[in-house]
Amino acid sequence: MNERAAGAGGAGRDDTSRDDIAALAKGGRTNFLGFFIRLAARIPFLFIAGRAPGYGPAALGVFASALVVIELTAMLCTLGEKRGLAQRLSETDERPANVVADGMLVALLASSVLAAIFWFFPQPLFPGGQFTLADRLMVLAIPPLALTEIWLAALAYRFDIASTVRARAIVEPWTISIVAGLMVFIAPEYGLATAYITSILAAALTAFVPFLRAYGLPRGWRPSPKALGKFTLRSLPIATADAIEWGTRRIDILILGIFAEPRAVGIYYVAQQVASLPQKLKTSFEPILGPVITRKLKERDHAAIARQVSQVGFWITAAQAGIALALGIPGEGVMGLIGPEFVAGTGALAFLLMAEVAAATAVVSEAALIYMARVRNLVVSVLTIGLQALLTVGGILLMQRLGFDELFQASAAAAALVLALGFASVAKSRMLARRLGESVNNWRWALVWAAAPAIVVGWAATEFLPEWAELAFGVPAILALYFVTIWKRGFDEEDRVLFQKKIG
Repeated sequence: MNERAAGAGGAGRDDTSRDDIAALAKGGRTNFLGFFIRLAARIPFLFIAGRAPGYGPAALGVFASALVVIELTAMLCTLGEKRGLAQRLSETDERPANVVADGMLVALLASSVLAAIFWFFPQPLFPGGQFTLADRLMVLAIPPLALTEIWLAALAYRFDIASTVRARAIVEPWTISIVAGLMVFIAPEYGLATAYITSILAAALTAFVPFLRAYGLPRGWRPSPKALGKFTLRSLPIATADAIEWGTRRIDILILGIFAEPRAVGIYYVAQQVASLPQKLKTSFEPILGPVITRKLKERDHAAIARQVSQVGFWITAAQAGIALALGIPGEGVMGLIGPEFVAGTGALAFLLMAEVAAATAVVSEAALIYMARVRNLVVSVLTIGLQALLTVGGILLMQRLGFDELFQASAAAAALVLALGFASVAKSRMLARRLGESVNNWRWALVWAAAPAIVVGWAATEFLPEWAELAFGVPAILALYFVTIWKRGFDEEDRVLFQKKIG
């Protein structure tokens, strides 16, 4: 009798594990498609911003400097709800709309106050001192940015990733591209800022409508200052970790804005935008991984958490490595698409693509650590961004001492990011392994087997094909050869669920 019960319990756990892997795979597939849609939409914006009259590297540099502060502020104002909301919803029997409303109220208050402060004191947004009225109006994007993150996190808790794809991969990038193009003929000096504000508001509306349908309005909800204060204190470690993780991708621009001219910042920003496209792959799984981990923690199934973190980590690493090869090997051609001046950022692009691959282990490990060791995870995050800041400043000063120009200084900033994120991946994966009592490892030798022939094909494309053919045929060839090899040499049956709509 006990053996049968144990067998039934084991079978039930296996079924649940398969269901979790299926949910992770479904969310990943949906957002993976969104990655390619976002790629198709982001390139027109970069092309317009890089080549159109009235824009160019200097205008992009001013825009990028403001963007860093605005998006970091919005991230802080969410108070970690992007990931912490899943835990709050799973731990309470209160009406879900009321739970979300608490986070929305705190985020709205905090973001509105900070937006007003930056309106009256815009200097932190524009360290170079160059800005227009429209540039100052970019602070209006802070409240809708913060609220959109909360609405999408709430939808992700119910496994609705399609709304994230619509808002982030379709509406937001296509709106910024279209409005930026129209503003070239109306008022280009206000174009980038106007396009950004419009895109954020459009994305917010796209997220709010399905959220309202899924959760409805709060009922019997009354904001309690005492309860909101406790919520804020509890959320601070996750909020700070979120902001630091995001900040590691932006502090380099902030530091460059202090040491370099807007032109160099603009070129680096474009390289970062191209390199950050693979980074979006981690968000393919992040909204689904959080709810899965919180359920497994409730069941104390640490082995399942280690298995899922390792598997998702391998999926992200494999995908990001393939895309990094496809964008990095023909890097001069990719940057040249934006404009001839941007080819000088190819070195920075190569380092930034390497950084995204190095970060994969830290990203998936943190998905569990924010629930299991939030304070220690925060300490490692603080050390990571501190290390990055020191290495960035040190690298820039070294390049200046050696007499290299600002674009070499930008490459030094990108190299600092690689080292800092590599440190975070080692530290966080080891910390999680100790907490779980299980091995956490997303490395497989199949990654080397897949990269080797892709590198050979990429080298041949850059050596023997003209630039247009290098991009038109070389990039697809690199991707195809890499992913066919990783499929045959690296994916087992459980991995291949990522590409199946049904589980047998």
